[in-house]
Amino acid sequence: MRGLMISAPSSGTGKTTVMLGLLRALADEGLNVQPFKSGPDYIDPAFHFAAAKRASFNLDTWAMDEQLLTAISHQAQGADICIAEGSMGLYDGVATRGQTGFGSSAETAQRMGWPVVLVVDVGGQAQSAAATALGFQAYNPELPFAGVILNRCASPRHERLARVGMDHVGIPVLGVLPRRGDLTLPERHLGLIQAVEHPDLEAAITGYADFLREHVDLEAIKDAALGHALPTAAAQLPKPPAQRIALARDAAFSFTYPHLLAGWREAGAEIIPFSPLADEAPDASADVIWLPGGYPELHAGTLAAASTFKAGLHKHAKTRPVHGECGGYMALGEALIDKDGNRHQMAGLLGLVTSYEKRKFHLGYRRAVLNEAMAGLDANQALRGHEFHYSTILEQPDAPLAQVFDADANPVPETGSKRGHVSGTFFHLITQETSE
Repeated sequence: MRGLMISAPSSGTGKTTVMLGLLRALADEGLNVQPFKSGPDYIDPAFHFAAAKRASFNLDTWAMDEQLLTAISHQAQGADICIAEGSMGLYDGVATRGQTGFGSSAETAQRMGWPVVLVVDVGGQAQSAAATALGFQAYNPELPFAGVILNRCASPRHERLARVGMDHVGIPVLGVLPRRGDLTLPERHLGLIQAVEHPDLEAAITGYADFLREHVDLEAIKDAALGHALPTAAAQLPKPPAQRIALARDAAFSFTYPHLLAGWREAGAEIIPFSPLADEAPDASADVIWLPGGYPELHAGTLAAASTFKAGLHKHAKTRPVHGECGGYMALGEALIDKDGNRHQMAGLLGLVTSYEKRKFHLGYRRAVLNEAMAGLDANQALRGHEFHYSTILEQPDAPLAQVFDADANPVPETGSKRGHVSGTFFHLITQETSE
């Protein structure tokens, strides 16, 4: 599993554009490139797929045990090289060790044996950038370190000064990217927009690849790739909640981790997509309806008017389970209030009322122990997931679905809720814990 981890000292340094350009540049050379994302991100993998034309998967050393990490690593079968994108800064994780670790990109790189390519923004500094890179290299001497890509270099003189610093501390420079204002991806409050929303994603990725080819030593990058051997026995991915799964899938509901869908299909489940925004009813023969997270607040008026969709939910919920995550949870509730204070009637299968008028940031890993059974899962089952949203709960009259804790085992008030066959959580499911 030869590969590299593309990381950075912090967010906002340009590692995503480097990642996408590198994926496409290597794929254009005829390599079969397997993308991965370190940490709990459900937006970046769709961009990776667009660049590499191969599904990207999350690797998460906090939420995933060794068995699941092994199962996901088998998605690299047949690949010539693995390229993983880190999250936040290289060593950023949680305070308390979880099931397997602290969840940093450095942990993922060390677990897989992938050397780190550190993308360093040299704007506003020159030789001093080397001190930053040296600190990241020395922080964990056991972590393989391939070198740096210097980003946002202002001039040939600036590049020469930055290279002098890297040469002084013995850190290889794998590329130098001149400053360009057009090398950014559109963003909104959760980070990047969704890949399907980009006005011309293919042209953007092609441009990133051309830019990388011109300014990065692709041969040196390929030569730097290392990794552990692929395990001979593949472990199982998470099992499906039912045999026939009606999955909401459109611009309002798209945040589902790729390894979950792969596991469901691997176990023989049939995934039947439908679009609430197109006012489609879920398949009447489905065993369970699953509403992923997304951006329902941007489409609240359309969802409120989607009578066929809502009628299908109500009919199904009389006898079979319906589950929603984050945005899907809000859509199952009584009402959603948008940022302008307008109230939109949602499905009303739960009593939840949420508001974006007064934004409140909720971010972090979650461990939940179910009070009651939900779609395909038994009461007392422990789950691991991640929460990331800006909505505020105004009303939540239903029974709590679970006892929910953050990564440091502190209880959080967003417990999810349950009414009849309908359940919802603010965290996105990553995996269920297995008993030893």
